[in-house]
Amino acid sequence: MSRRPALARPYVLLSCATSIDGYIDDASDQRLLLSNADDLDRVDAVRASCDAILVGAGTVRRDDPRLLVRSARRRAERVARGRPASPIKVTLTARGDLDPTARFFTAGDAARLVYCATDVLEKTEERLGRLATVVDAGEPVDPGWLLADLAARDVRRLMVEGGGTVHAQFLSAGLADELHLVVAPFFVGDGRAPRFVGEGHFPWHPGRRARLAETRQIGDVVLLRYALSDRFPDD
Repeated sequence: MSRRPALARPYVLLSCATSIDGYIDDASDQRLLLSNADDLDRVDAVRASCDAILVGAGTVRRDDPRLLVRSARRRAERVARGRPASPIKVTLTARGDLDPTARFFTAGDAARLVYCATDVLEKTEERLGRLATVVDAGEPVDPGWLLADLAARDVRRLMVEGGGTVHAQFLSAGLADELHLVVAPFFVGDGRAPRFVGEGHFPWHPGRRARLAETRQIGDVVLLRYALSDRFPDD
């Protein structure tokens, strides 16, 4: 079978849930639940459509996500199409401070890629051993280079699930094609809490407007689906 031609970079879909006032969590030690069961099922379907899922190292430490397709039916459909049951797991780190017992590394059989800064390459390799493939992504970590490397690994569709700093990196570099923004029906109102895109992280010009492609009510939350580039498919 002939191999598909490599892309310059994968299609990049950002996924985030926020409060009405734009917070992705509160300042407590407990994770803030922003979504609901129906929306989590939607997210699972989006995961199943992707080749890889990326989160930052902070999200791995704070939320301990599994990053697996939950639905047995969707996993079986992926396998029937010759794909792994869940997409490749990807993270990026500047410090290499990743816990090898985190569920990112221990849950499921999906391949795992860790893109790290050059200065912590050896430290990260020693810490993780054979739990993941560790890749030198420059100093500092270059998201553009990371995407090119993922494309060379045949990743054509990448879902970026956070956190806020990682989302801002892709947005400010012009490397995002689509945004799924879910708005939960409450306010956080705490300046100590993390926001979707924090102050000072995102030099997006106010005149640069995203195109709203879809609005959908899902129980008590609302999904806003934005086109961020000309790669966005026409429905």
